[in-house]
Amino acid sequence: MSPFLSDAEIAELCAPLTQAAAQVRHLRGLGLTVSTKPNGRPVVIRSHAERVLSGMSASGASSAVEKPEVTPAQKPDRQALILRFQGARSHGSTQKKQPA
Repeated sequence: MSPFLSDAEIAELCAPLTQAAAQVRHLRGLGLTVSTKPNGRPVVIRSHAERVLSGMSASGASSAVEKPEVTPAQKPDRQALILRFQGARSHGSTQKKQPA
């Protein structure tokens, strides 16, 4: 068995797409790492395709592992960032001067 998917297997994955560039875009959209032959046809490593298409990540870890949710404390504070940059532009001019 070849270490790469055959043209027939790629055609089956990409049906009804027949143009090489469209097939490459579709395969990359599936999360596959795709190289191209000199004629523009896609080349996909069989073991990588099997991992990705079976629901596992490219590194081999299961995709069933959930990512932790971002808590409000971890989200950026947009208003604080705006105030910070406004203060950086003014270079200390935020202090009110007393009338003489």
